[in-house]
Amino acid sequence: MLIRASAASLTARSLSSQLYAELTDRFSHTYGHKPSAGEVRSWENSIPELLQVVLEADLDEVEVMLEYALPLSSKRADAVLAGVHPVTGDPSYVVIELKQWTHVTPDLANPTLCHVNGMGGREQLNPLTQVHGYCQYLAQFNGSLDGHEDRIGGAAFLHNADGSADSLDRAGLDSHSRLFTKASRGKFQDFLRERLAPRSGAAAADELLNGVSKPSTQLMSVAAKEIRERQQFVLLAEQRLAYELVLKAVRESHESDHKQVIVVSGGPGSGKSVIALSLLGELHRQGRPTLHATGSASFTKTMRKVAGARKPEVQGLFKYFNSFMTARKNDLNVLICDEAHRMRETSANRYTPAIQRTGKPQVEELIDAAQVPVFLLDGHQVVRPGEMGSVEEIRAAATAKNIAFTEVPLDAQFRCGGSEAYVRWVTRFLQLTGEGPIPWETDPKMRLRVVDSPREMEEFLKRRLSEGYGARMTAGYCWKWTTKTKPGQPLPEDVVIGDWAKPWNVYGDRSVDGAPPAALWANEPAGFGQVGCVYTAQGFEYDWNGVILGPDLVWRDDHWEVNRAASKDPVFKRSTPESVVHQLVRNTYKVLLTRGMVGTVVYSTDEETQAKLHELIGAEAQVPTPA
Repeated sequence: MLIRASAASLTARSLSSQLYAELTDRFSHTYGHKPSAGEVRSWENSIPELLQVVLEADLDEVEVMLEYALPLSSKRADAVLAGVHPVTGDPSYVVIELKQWTHVTPDLANPTLCHVNGMGGREQLNPLTQVHGYCQYLAQFNGSLDGHEDRIGGAAFLHNADGSADSLDRAGLDSHSRLFTKASRGKFQDFLRERLAPRSGAAAADELLNGVSKPSTQLMSVAAKEIRERQQFVLLAEQRLAYELVLKAVRESHESDHKQVIVVSGGPGSGKSVIALSLLGELHRQGRPTLHATGSASFTKTMRKVAGARKPEVQGLFKYFNSFMTARKNDLNVLICDEAHRMRETSANRYTPAIQRTGKPQVEELIDAAQVPVFLLDGHQVVRPGEMGSVEEIRAAATAKNIAFTEVPLDAQFRCGGSEAYVRWVTRFLQLTGEGPIPWETDPKMRLRVVDSPREMEEFLKRRLSEGYGARMTAGYCWKWTTKTKPGQPLPEDVVIGDWAKPWNVYGDRSVDGAPPAALWANEPAGFGQVGCVYTAQGFEYDWNGVILGPDLVWRDDHWEVNRAASKDPVFKRSTPESVVHQLVRNTYKVLLTRGMVGTVVYSTDEETQAKLHELIGAEAQVPTPA
């Protein structure tokens, strides 16, 4: 939340433009960059319209929270009105979505989408659907609303819209979310009076802001219900837009034999796999032939185990990218390609029978396999030579086949506690965007601290485990990994740092001496006893994240240097160019540093790099750790 005050106070400040200068300053301080000119313009045009309606409804003392950040997410509601219910006397809240659109019409095939003049004809999410999702999400993740979902309602206010917008109500979701235009301001006032009394809303705002953020729904723990029973995830904004566009494309392909390629792009924790599972669950329930595929053995095997624990047939929904070499063209309605940045140039390897070698690039095989191939990817998570999944590659392949192509970028962030600041800090820390590292500023959404030894890291994480959190330790691939362990023998302690030693996670598909197989390391409790590598951790999340920076990445003077001789990763061959190794090592540490949901603890084996960590994270280290 950027600013909170009574409606009357905000109105007075908006008249002098003081409010917008305050919003700009708070935004810059909170997010580390200035708001765009378009965002400032939307504040100046839309906030006064909302405040005028609130005052006309005689709700001067209602508390208004502008740019309210949703818990465990980087998404923000334009405003939340907090007050007292006029009948029950309980806290009552109205989430507001503001739009400056003038002419907007619903999509004829899917009323959760709409078309807006002046926006290139591309579908937009119906604002009523958007605000309804925000309400659902708040009810699910704010502890003060647990068991009191009726306390929250939503309103989409299109204050410039003409009569065309009235038909957006076709998406009517429930009585708690309504849409209003400039022609229905009176009805908007009535709606607010039904939910808010003309009394101070300060105490209600305090209660909402102090509500404990419940942990984000863990992807693996709900996968079974998501696929077998009903949708468990709340999809927000661009997530819901991507979901609806895929469903629309499926309908169109069925009705008119119209093939489409859809790419959903976003950073770690932006919700790509949530979209994938939501789609798989819905399409599976509709009886449409759909499969989920990845290039990750850990992710696929975990999905098979968790989602198919009691229904083995569900396990068959999860495949690998190289499973489609001989698939019949368009045999599937939909192929959901998760972690598509891990696509390879070809599906064939030295063990592939000659009869299965098509000579086609893997991206073409995946596109050919379904009427609607869907690719979900993050270009910064390419960690192996030969991985080549990118928006550009997929667009070029679709264009060459004269197939319609749509990209939906995701700008939200749900991993790392929803902290945009932390993900931006990691990206700059590793100099992945050309910008240099910056000191870490404390963010209540995400904890970051540096420790002085792997033993200290382990003890810290053990304390978090005793408090009920999940925790894992990971490291760069800088120690030899024993891949074969004799039956009855414990895992060898390959990761040795001074007098501290731990084994890598199990290599392979069987448990060893109580340690889980590699695919289940991130989710089974016994996984804490081993150090995970990028290939085991990628695609997963846990509460507390310990990361050991090995000697393959060291800080010298003002930049990172990669020591390829220190890497024990067998994927780096002599023929792998130095520039590729440098990029992939930094990408590896970005993956490792963005697995935590609550906090991350870091340590470097290199003295100069450790000093740089203390320089950048020193202030956070002074914050008292959880009891």
